[in-house]
Amino acid sequence: MEKISHYLKSHIIVGDGAFGTYYGSLFDTRKLPEEANITHPERVEAIHRQYIEAGAGFIRTNTYASNTISLKTDIESVRRNIRAACRLAAGAAADAQNAQANQDSLMHPVFIAGDIGPIPYSQASEQKQAEKEYIEICKIFMDSGADAIIFETFSQLEDILPALRYIKGCSDIFVAVQFAVNQYGYSSAGLSARRLLADAAALGVSAAGLNCGIGPGHMAKIFSGLTLPSGVFITAMPNSGYPQAVSNRMVFAKNNEDYFARTAAGIAAYGARIIGGCCGTTPACISRLAGNLKQAAAAQPRQAGEPEGSDRPVQVNAFYAGRPSGSKLVAVELAPPFDSDDSRIMEAAHFLQQSGVDVLTFPDSPSGRTRADAILTAEKVFKETGICVMPHLCCRDKNAIAMRSQLLGAHINGIRNFLVITGDPVPSMMRQTVKSVFNFDSVGLMNIIRDMNEEQFAHSPVCYGGAINQNRLNPDAEAERIRKKIKAGAEFFLTQPVFDEQGAQRLRHIKEQTQAKILCGIMPLVSMRNALFMKNEMTGIEISDDVLGRYRNCETKEDGEAAGIALARDVIAITQDFADGYYFTFPFNRVHMLPHIMEDMEIFQEKFKKAGN
Repeated sequence: MEKISHYLKSHIIVGDGAFGTYYGSLFDTRKLPEEANITHPERVEAIHRQYIEAGAGFIRTNTYASNTISLKTDIESVRRNIRAACRLAAGAAADAQNAQANQDSLMHPVFIAGDIGPIPYSQASEQKQAEKEYIEICKIFMDSGADAIIFETFSQLEDILPALRYIKGCSDIFVAVQFAVNQYGYSSAGLSARRLLADAAALGVSAAGLNCGIGPGHMAKIFSGLTLPSGVFITAMPNSGYPQAVSNRMVFAKNNEDYFARTAAGIAAYGARIIGGCCGTTPACISRLAGNLKQAAAAQPRQAGEPEGSDRPVQVNAFYAGRPSGSKLVAVELAPPFDSDDSRIMEAAHFLQQSGVDVLTFPDSPSGRTRADAILTAEKVFKETGICVMPHLCCRDKNAIAMRSQLLGAHINGIRNFLVITGDPVPSMMRQTVKSVFNFDSVGLMNIIRDMNEEQFAHSPVCYGGAINQNRLNPDAEAERIRKKIKAGAEFFLTQPVFDEQGAQRLRHIKEQTQAKILCGIMPLVSMRNALFMKNEMTGIEISDDVLGRYRNCETKEDGEAAGIALARDVIAITQDFADGYYFTFPFNRVHMLPHIMEDMEIFQEKFKKAGN
């Protein structure tokens, strides 16, 4: 690492261009270019040599897709492929530099970077295997003598975090991470270039930057608006332009080398120290880029703005603003209607406004069944009652573009609080016609909102929380996920309903493990039928036989509600030592039960006085 870092302090390094698209333009083959490391090594070495002769000093191995899934092979074959790629790149560098020495031409150093692209796993269960494979690939590069390792075209850091930590723990090799963003500066995971670069810098990588997805003009515009993080070198490797589909192939425009070189070289003024090309770029592009960079003075990186991890004002959750110490927050869920008749939900909202409730929450089509939009319903309730509202926002139905659009619209209408959840899957009987999206989970969506809070909503940030399922088989795994959500900016958590001491103890354990602000879920069941349905039909909810026994002698509606009220009061009593508040879900929106639950309970007396009850 020291070798490259020392050189970068006084030089801009020219990167190579796209191996894959250039290889495809030379050899009409449907096979991955990475296979040529074994089958046609002479082609691979020749392309590396062309880029070096064009002026590139940062050569990426032909290994972007060298992984078990892309190559459809085992890890041992991947090892052979990567080792061969490293030998070919190093051989091309040695040959080119020997030729320069023999001709007495001006020499520049050539650094070999082991290239790693995303491993295209398709299921969440494959993520851990992919994480292990990234580590194994890094080991191969380090054992093969690469000068650097570069991760390219990533939309977020999550999958490669274990690999980055592994490298940091055992080597000082130069490590670069590059992200792919759209022309507006956002990755497919919905994260901004500013956030991605800052997060990479906070991990202690050597370099961070952008590649692929956009042409040099858009990349230059993005960099022009960034305050770069300190402590890392910046890389920029844009596409030559934008492709067109020709005979089922994506073809990049030709004869635009001058435009690419001039525009890409301009990114140096914004602090980039390694500048090369991605899809569509050729040795001719890199030759002109090297010429333009030689003519320009080596620009010093701009002064970085506020460093990651500095002291920023803590965003105070609106629910807790001005609350006396020990005061318990009360949230009540109101399910939006299945049709356009809002009379019942509005009646319930007006009733709860007078009942000492702090916030109303609105589920986002729970169980994957269509209801009125949670945000629009919350907006109407807010405008008519003035009570604090918190719609749920799940990842099931919308991609990052739609999520951001929805958040912007909610913010315009004064909604500042959200419960962020992954969301229930679409019911199996509907999956032939209704498709889930799930571009990301709740942690990914939280990262998007955190990013928007620092950009679009900086003057009035959104407060958001997450869900806790204390009934998972592995409570420690749930605690770890909660810690990830807290890191992503979650300020509070709503839990699955608690019905007995066993459930309370699980939640108490999670509280001790995470110190999260917890609103304990309470569901006052109203009949044996209701209890049996929740026990057998709703995932994540556990109801013991002892709880069912409370309803065996309930013969009337009033009997059932009385049993539900008693159950809720008992749960409050066994959780008040650790719960920061309570999250009520009333079956069939029977919110009139709430005052009966809260009356005469000491922890709610102050709240009732203020509510005038």
